[in-house]
Formats: sequence, C-alpha cells, structure tokens
Amino acid sequence: MDITNRTVFIAGATSGIGLELARRFAAAGSAVIVGGRRTDLLDRLAAEGFATVPIDVTGQDSVDRARDTILHRHPGLDTIVTMSGVMIPEDLRDPAHFSAAEKTIDINLLGTVRVIDAFTPHLIGRGTSTIITVTSGIGFLPFPVMPTYAASKAGVHAYSEALRAQLDGTGIEVCELVPPAVATTPEQARRNPRALKLAEFATEVMDLLQADPTPQEILVKGVLMHRWAERDGTYDELVAQRSQALAMLPGRR
Repeated sequence: MDITNRTVFIAGATSGIGLELARRFAAAGSAVIVGGRRTDLLDRLAAEGFATVPIDVTGQDSVDRARDTILHRHPGLDTIVTMSGVMIPEDLRDPAHFSAAEKTIDINLLGTVRVIDAFTPHLIGRGTSTIITVTSGIGFLPFPVMPTYAASKAGVHAYSEALRAQLDGTGIEVCELVPPAVATTPEQARRNPRALKLAEFATEVMDLLQADPTPQEILVKGVLMHRWAERDGTYDELVAQRSQALAMLPGRR
C-alpha cells in the first residue's frame, strides 16, 4: 500500500492510536480527515492542520452527515479506517453489566458496520481503495475482564473476513489492524509495563502497511502470541493467566 498519496478518513482519531496513525499518514504525504465526537479535540486538530469532521458512529444520521461532508470536500477519498471503540470492564455476575455490553457492541461492532456501509458505494466507484478495520488481540485471546469488548472485536474480525470476500473484484482491499495492548498515555504505561509504546507500535504498523500487496492482517510482533494462541496450543494457559485480573472487579474483591 502506497501511504504517500492517499486521502484517508479515520473515524475515531482524536486521541490514542487513531491520532498517532493520522499523524503518520500525514507525515508520509497523505491527506488525512480526522473524525470524532469531541468538538474541542477536533478544534485542536484543525489548528494542527488536519481536516476534521464530527461523527458519532452510534448514530446513522451523524455517520451520513460526516460522509456527505467528507465526500463534498474530499472527493478523492480512497481509504477509511474504522478506529472508533470503547473498552468497558464488566462483571457478568451482575445483570447491570448489560448497558455496558450494549454500548460496546453499538460502538465497536455496529459503528464499524455503519461507517463501512456509508462509504462502500463511493469506494467501489473509485475502483481502487482500501478499508482498514481495527480489531484487537483480545478478539483472538479474550481478556475476561472485558467480555463484550472481546466479543465485539471477534465480530469485527469475522465481518472483515466476509467483507473482503464480498468485495473481491471491486478494487477494494480490506485490511484488518490487530493491535495488542498499546500504552497511549504515561498512566497506561505504568499500569501495564508490557504494553507497547505508541510510537514503536505505529512505526511497525506503517512499515507493514507499505508491503505490496497490503497484508490482509496487520500483525505487529507484540500481537502474535494472541493471534496464534489456539494454533500454538497456548490458548487455555494464557486465558487462565488473564483470568487472574478478574480480581480487579469491584464485586470480586
């Protein structure tokens, strides 16, 4: 994938991994449109030189307005990245967790589908374009503290596979980015010393994206243990290790 002359829309890029990738695409020479819900952060990024657009991926009207605005201002759009997502701890012994499950599915899975659906006709019309979905190592190796997050990302993985098959022959390549734990703030780095540094993660991602052909899955070295745990016979052991974190839930202390 040539990252030097793309027109890229990243939904959910006002902070964290999304923002870092936006900066990397821009530094490589691509035009980048940053989408997000928080107008204060969008204003800061506009001052930094990014094109911005408000978008709430849980609302079809908001997604449609964002699409119309982007395609009016950037008719050459050829790449979308579905970065929007939330991670919410849940105690499945407490039925009150259901509201968190609904929110997670609506943003992580249905939000991905809404954004893709909004832009697919345009991308097909271009003949050559890219959709980058964002899943997680947790979609392949669950972290029991966040069960619906794991389910939502496993769903996005399956959806990406089906999307790639259905769009075969249209000129659209479907690429799945699979992050491991990434420390996007100093606090996150303190809480999880094993998390990858954001800059190192982004460098590896951009290097992998530039392969020809673009890999169907962008797998940095730090996520391989998650992605291939079942194949390697380490799945049960690793899930058991990760289950120890259930003690952090308020009802388990």
